[in-house]
Amino acid sequence: MSILSLILALALEQLRPISNRNPIYLLFVRLANQMARSLNAGEYRNGVYAWLLAVVPLVVGTAGGYWVLMRFNVFAAMLWNVVVLYLLMGFRQFSYAFTGISKALQREELAEAREMLGGWTGQSTSELSEAEIARLTIEQGVIDSHRYVFGTIFWFVVFAGIAGPAGAVMYRAASLLQEKWGGYGDTFGQFADLVMDALDYVPVRLAAISFAIVGNFEDAVYCWREQAAQWMDREYGILLASAAGALGMRLGEALHQDHTVKFRPELGVGIEVTPDNLASAVALIWRAAILWLAVILLFSVARWLS
Repeated sequence: MSILSLILALALEQLRPISNRNPIYLLFVRLANQMARSLNAGEYRNGVYAWLLAVVPLVVGTAGGYWVLMRFNVFAAMLWNVVVLYLLMGFRQFSYAFTGISKALQREELAEAREMLGGWTGQSTSELSEAEIARLTIEQGVIDSHRYVFGTIFWFVVFAGIAGPAGAVMYRAASLLQEKWGGYGDTFGQFADLVMDALDYVPVRLAAISFAIVGNFEDAVYCWREQAAQWMDREYGILLASAAGALGMRLGEALHQDHTVKFRPELGVGIEVTPDNLASAVALIWRAAILWLAVILLFSVARWLS
C-alpha cells in the first residue's frame, strides 16, 4: 500500500499541482511564528516545549486518522495516505520558482531571475551574475528536492505500516520549524536544528547515493568524500557535492552579494554552470526519485511474496 500511495500522490501532484502557499502550509507557518514570539524566552527548554506542542498533535492526529480508517476500510486508509502526501510532498512544491528562474534566464531577463531567486532563497541577489544565479538555483533545487521528496518519502515509508503518513507529517513539520526557528541567535531554535540533523542523517546519504547511481558515480563519490565536509552545513554539503559530481558541474564558489564577494567552497568537478544546465539538474532529481520508487516497489513485492 505504501508504494501505491506514493505513486498516486506524485501522479496527482503532477496533474493538479499544489503550491507551498497552500492554506495548510501558511497556517502552520503562522502558528510557528506565533509560538516563537510567545514562547521564546531565550532558553533551550522553551524551544523543546514549543517543538513538541507544534509537532506532536499533528503526528498523533494523522496517525489516529489512519488507524480509524484502517479499521473501517483499507482503501479509505490508502486514500488518507494519498491526500496527506499530496499536501506535503512533490516536485511542484519547489519547481515553480525553479522553472520560473530558468525561463527568465532563457529570455535573458536577469532582473526578473534575480527577483524570483531572492524570493525563493531569502538571499541578496541584486548583484548576482547569470552563472551565479544558475548555481544558486540548482543548489536550492537540490536542497528542496530532499526536503519535499526524498526526506518525506523516507520517513513515510519508515512509519507507513504502523502509522500511515504520520512519519511524513513529522518530517515536514520538523523541517518547517527548523527553517523558521533554526536561525534564531539564542538557544530557542537549537532543538529544532538537532531534530532535523537526526531526521536527515540517513535520507541525506541515501539521496546522495541515488544521485551517484543515476549520474556520474565516480565523480559523485569523489566529491562527497573530498568536498562535502568543507560546506557550511555538512548534511547539505553531502547532497550538493554528490549532485554536483553526478552532474559534472561546479557548484558553490564565490558569489557577489551585499557589495562584496562571498567566498564559498567549490563543490563538484567539470564545467561551470550555465542556464542551459538547469534542465540537467531537474532530470537528475527525477531519475533519483524513480530509483527510490523502484527500490521501494522491489521491497514491497518481496514482502508480499514472503
